[in-house]
Amino acid sequence: MAKECYVTGKKNMSGNTRSFSLNSTKRQWKANLQKVRIEEDGKVKTVYVSARALKKNKLTRV
Repeated sequence: MAKECYVTGKKNMSGNTRSFSLNSTKRQWKANLQKVRIEEDGKVKTVYVSARALKKNKLTRV
């Protein structure tokens, strides 16, 4: 399973790197995901959350 933000749904983005001569090569921009333990329905669960969602306190941590 690919890494994805549990709160916002952010994942890696793909595209091309363009050189000065306009050659293109594939690359990825990775989301800033952090591993966080949360409590859901009385059970502790480990999920990936984006740094922005953590900063905004959009979820309750254990």
